[in-house]
Order: sequence, then structure tokens, then C-alpha cells
Amino acid sequence: MLRSPFFYFIILLFLLACKDKKINHTKTDPIRDEAFRIRDKAIEDHSKQNFNIAFDEYNKSKLLFEKLKDSANIGYILIQMATIQQVNGDYYGSKETVTEALLYVTKRNEDKAAIKNILGIADKELSLYDDAIHYYKEAANEFKDPLIKQFPLSNIAAVYIQQKKYDNAINLLESLLSKKLLKEKGQEVNESRLLDNLGFAYFKKGIDEKGFGLMKDALQTRTKFKDTYGSIQSYLHLADYYAKKDLQKSDENAHAAYNTATKLNSVDERLEALQILISNNNSNQTGKYVQRYFTLNDSIIKVRNNFKNKFAKIKYDAKKEKDENAKLRLEKAENELALQKATYLRIGFVIVFIFLVILIAILIRYYKNKNKAIEFKTSYNTEARIAKKIHDELANDVYHVIAFAESQTLSQENTKENLLQKLDDIYGRVRGISKENNKIDTGINFTSSIKEMLSTYNTNGRNIIVTNLEDVNWETIDDIKKITISRVLQELMVNMKKHSKANLVVIKFENDQKSILINYTDNGKGCEKMTMVKNGLKNMESRIEAVKGSINFDTEPDKGFKAKISIPK
Repeated sequence: MLRSPFFYFIILLFLLACKDKKINHTKTDPIRDEAFRIRDKAIEDHSKQNFNIAFDEYNKSKLLFEKLKDSANIGYILIQMATIQQVNGDYYGSKETVTEALLYVTKRNEDKAAIKNILGIADKELSLYDDAIHYYKEAANEFKDPLIKQFPLSNIAAVYIQQKKYDNAINLLESLLSKKLLKEKGQEVNESRLLDNLGFAYFKKGIDEKGFGLMKDALQTRTKFKDTYGSIQSYLHLADYYAKKDLQKSDENAHAAYNTATKLNSVDERLEALQILISNNNSNQTGKYVQRYFTLNDSIIKVRNNFKNKFAKIKYDAKKEKDENAKLRLEKAENELALQKATYLRIGFVIVFIFLVILIAILIRYYKNKNKAIEFKTSYNTEARIAKKIHDELANDVYHVIAFAESQTLSQENTKENLLQKLDDIYGRVRGISKENNKIDTGINFTSSIKEMLSTYNTNGRNIIVTNLEDVNWETIDDIKKITISRVLQELMVNMKKHSKANLVVIKFENDQKSILINYTDNGKGCEKMTMVKNGLKNMESRIEAVKGSINFDTEPDKGFKAKISIPK
């Protein structure tokens, strides 16, 4: 996967670094002095990567600049806040922040270009590739400097590779490299990034030798100029290249990427290196890599969620304070109408209370009926699936056996044996369908029955790993939820067997005071989210919804399939 948004943040900060020199104040004003003091402190903390502190300081200075109606500084600060959100994985939040900045930067092309570039990066990370390309093109049109214009254009090439539009990526990258702007400006490190992506695109297109040469040259340049961060991407691309040619070299490059990313604390690249090592699956370390992957992935999710929550709280508290100040001014201006307003409020509260009581009663009735409908639909879907399986798998076989019995002389011994064999085969398949849909043991043997069911999908070419199943106190879970979990896991395994071609499946159980969490991951071929096979998935969603749980799917082509299930205890 092509990822290097932090690199572009550095460029963005460099582009905007000159701006605070142009928007300094000249008049002496306590509010203005305080606004600039806090803004400059935020810039300093931002450069030191003290993101929480810098975000809070930017927001405080923004409130002061709003009082001064200083559009230039407001726009600048919003752009900086958006870059902090992107560095910490809050892409939706950054889009909201930077869209607000558009209201204040109508006069500066560089600012508008920076905003469009931020929007492009956010949409790329959210897999909204067409939208990302649209914003990158607008950013390139806004930039006047030919050198700076190359960066959003190279971003477009990276998106093309994500979309598997390798010809488009190759044409664009070769066009950028042919201009030799980067080499002339002493930008060999950035040129090596384009060469590496070009080589990767050639490799993905099937032109292995040329692609390998370009990727190898790019790594040599990055090593020469001590571009340690850039070398991670080179190692990952080479690991991908060797994955189908030389697993030992693939592992060596993946390890090099992992170790370098660990030194630089680049979590996304560490996860990508672990994915390659797991996919290679050629050593007794695979289990350790899987565990390390889940531990690291869970850790970064928690860290980024904490950042998102802190950013949201800072903005919420600021808005709340602003609203409260406005409310106080309004109350002071309307002091004479306080008594009348209080009377209206009391009447309003009574009306709202009555309305809420009625609404709650309606909602209780609605959800009771809805749950009944979901249970009926789940039962119906299960019956329909069993009926279809019997029709598709058994009806024709039974018909052929009848035809065989009518057309053959049953007195002959070999004919009898043939007939008995066919009947025994049909009997075995009926037992299989019966076993798949029979009563589930929800007693003390529940965990054993789950393991037994999952083990039936283990083959020489497929490994099913189940972790932490016994950590859940199943005695406290009601039978309906146990049955739901068993059926959903069964349908996930059937879906995997039919569609994913996975050779590694990991099912991890977690639980807290309120919920049971099940993380399913396989390394199969995956698919586009918009074209996911929905029959089995809809049935799973209905089952989970019936017990007031939730299930989320995550998949991309060639990146496996994930499902995250949460069921209340």
C-alpha cells in the first residue's frame, strides 16, 4: 500500500511557514497581542509534535482572531489544525476543519491549494479515490510554482496505483520525471520517491524486470541521501516483489521495513510489513507475527481514537464557551423579559415532557415489533437457505438415482453396489446439512463445540487460529446469544470457504464489562466494499441485530476480509 501523508504534511507546513510573517500585526492591542502570542506558541508546539497542546492553543488563538475579524489568521490556523488531525488519523475531522478554512482564504491561491491537498489526502486514506484525484487536480491548478505543483500530481499517481490503473500511473510518473525539475532543484530524495512508485507500477503491471530495476535504483538513492523514512516504502515494495519469487528475500525486505519503521515509530508501515510476513507464512514465526499485528493494530486504534476524542472535546468546549458567552450577553440585554420567558419555558417543558412520554411509549412499541420482525426474517432466511441447499445439492442427485434404479437391472451385484454407494453418498450429504443446522450445545461444552465446528474448515492449505475463546465467561451469556455467535461464525467460515481463497484465518475473542467482541480476519482475496457478496452477510447482520449487537465489515481487493462483531452481555 502506498502511504506517505506525513511527508506531504511537512511540505504543507513548509509552504505555509512564510505566511505568519506576512500577517503579523502592527498596532498595539491587548486582544491582538494575546492572539499572536498564543498562535506563535502553538506553532512552536506543533513543530515539536506536541499535537494535543498545539491544537488547543491554535483553537484558543482562533477564537481571539474571530473577535478581531482577522480572516487571514483564522484561515491559517484552521489549516494547521487540520494537518494535526490528519497526522493522528482523524480524516473526517480534518475535512470538516479545512472546509471551514475555505471561508477565510479566498484571496490566496497557495492556501486554497494547501486545503485541496489536505482534502485529497483525507479522501485517499478514506478510500474515496475519485474524490481524492479531483482535489489533487484542483490543488495542482492552484499552485503556481512548477516544482510544488509536482507534489499533488505525484499524489494522483499513487491513487492510480491504488485503483490498479497502472498505465495511468506510469504515464503520469514518467511525465513528471521527464521534466527533471526535481533533480535540477536538488530534490533527489523526492525524485527517488517517484522512481520507486514508477517501478512498483511497472511491477504490478507485470513488467517485473524494469520495475525491479527502478525500485532498486530508488532504494540506492534513498540510502545515499539517508532518506530513512523513504527507504521503508522501498523495502515494502521489494518485499511485495519477492513474495512470489524468493520468500527469503521477501522476508528480509519486510524485516528491514519493520525494523526501520519501528525506529521511526511509523505504525502503519510496521503493520504493512507484518502483513507481508504473515502472508509469506514460511516460518514458525507466523503465529508471533499475527499476535504482534493484532497487538499493534489495537494499540494504534486506541491511540488515534483518543486523539479524535480530545480534538472533538477541544472544539466542543470552545464552541460551548462561545455559545455561553453569547447567551450571557443576550440574557443581559433581555433582562426585562426574564419573567415572561420563564413562564413560556415552564409551559414548554410541560409540553416537551408530555411529548417525550408519548414518544418513548411509541418507540418501545416500535422496537418490540421491529425485534419480532427481525427474528422472523432471520428464521425465514435460515429456512430459505436450507431449502435452497437441499434443492441445489440433493434434488438432482435423488432424481439421478431414481433414473438409475429404473434403467438398470438391480439383480446384478455390481449394479446393487453402485446404487447403494449413491444412496450412501446422498445420506452423508443429508447428515452434513443436518449437522450444519442442528441444535447447538449451549452448555458446558459450548467452547468445545465452537472449536470442533471451526476445526472442520482446517485443511493442509488453510490454517484457522482461534484465540482467547476461553477468556469469556460463557456461563453468564444466555443461550440465544451463544447460538447467534455460533451461527454467525459458521456463516463467516462458509463465506470464507466459498469466496476468499484464504490460507490464514484468525478469530480473536475479547470481552469487557458490557460486551463480547469478536475480531475475524482472513488474508483472502477480499473485494470492493461496494460489491461485497451480500447474501450470507445480510443473514449475519440480521442475526446480530436480533440480539441488539453490531457487525462491521472491512475489505479491499487483495487485502483480505475483516469482520468486527460486538454483542452485549
